[in-house]
Amino acid sequence: MSFFRNQFANVVEWEEFREDMIFYKWNNREIKKGSKLIIRPGQDAIFLNNGSIEGAFQEDGEYDIESQIVPFLSTLKGFKFGFNSGMRVEVLFVNTKEFTVKWGTKNAINIPAVGLPGGMPIRANGTFQFKVNDYISLIDKIAGIKNQYLVEDVKIRIISVLDQLLMKWIVTEGKDMFNLQANAFEIAKGIKDDLDSQMGESGLTITGFQIMSFSYPKEVQEMINKNASHGMVGNIDKYQQISMIDSMSNGKNSGGGAASDMAGMMMGMNMANQMMDKMNKQSQNQPQTQNQNQQQTPETAPPNEEKKQRPNFCPNCGTKTGEGNFCSNCGYKLV
Repeated sequence: MSFFRNQFANVVEWEEFREDMIFYKWNNREIKKGSKLIIRPGQDAIFLNNGSIEGAFQEDGEYDIESQIVPFLSTLKGFKFGFNSGMRVEVLFVNTKEFTVKWGTKNAINIPAVGLPGGMPIRANGTFQFKVNDYISLIDKIAGIKNQYLVEDVKIRIISVLDQLLMKWIVTEGKDMFNLQANAFEIAKGIKDDLDSQMGESGLTITGFQIMSFSYPKEVQEMINKNASHGMVGNIDKYQQISMIDSMSNGKNSGGGAASDMAGMMMGMNMANQMMDKMNKQSQNQPQTQNQNQQQTPETAPPNEEKKQRPNFCPNCGTKTGEGNFCSNCGYKLV
């Protein structure tokens, strides 16, 4: 008798475990007397009967189903194994680890921007993390109709709504359209909250969302790089001149060869002359400023010196004096 019973014994386990598989369903098979349940680290085993949860077992190890599992099942605890009959149930094995997924926009997202009627085309990439947190919702929305569920399935769902969420939160938190990386944390936080709300209906929770980088069209990125490098040198407001010099150095100007070199030399000399003119003007303005400061300072007479009064008659010849400082008759100094 024990020999035949052993023929019916089987093992309930996740037979083809994959790191990228979120759950695996063991179904359409009878659990016989003497069967074993094996739960590996990072797995939970959910017993189902007609789509309803009978019991959940989260501790890894090996269990005897008749003595250690059946007594804890909600509606099957009174089930008695018979020699020729078994218990037909489904066991859902759930991967409990946190999954990390890389994401990236397939096409550029046109973000509304001032002066650009079609918007600014922007791409982005990063990572997000998720895990299973609600078995009831997972079974109701996904496991009820699927035998397995992969990380790629979740990624497809995330990517399908990510463009709209990126546009929403870039417009909301992207204060500087040409430096979105400075606001990447706030943008990512808003997207994470929205994704968590949507995926929660399927029993999944988004535990993290990161934006690694934003990328602009090639022409815009080159402009940003040039502005950044020029800003390190100083305040250069002649972008066209600098662009011409760059194109000459790269040989992009028409004519090429000696003509391009000569034009570059002339441009360099002109810029040098302009710099010398600015330096000369600054040096000329300094003494003018000093003279103005001196002129603004009033000259005051010594406080103890009394002003001498001019006599009405010349002390030398007695002639009546005029308005000058010397006598018009004898030339005597009056003051």
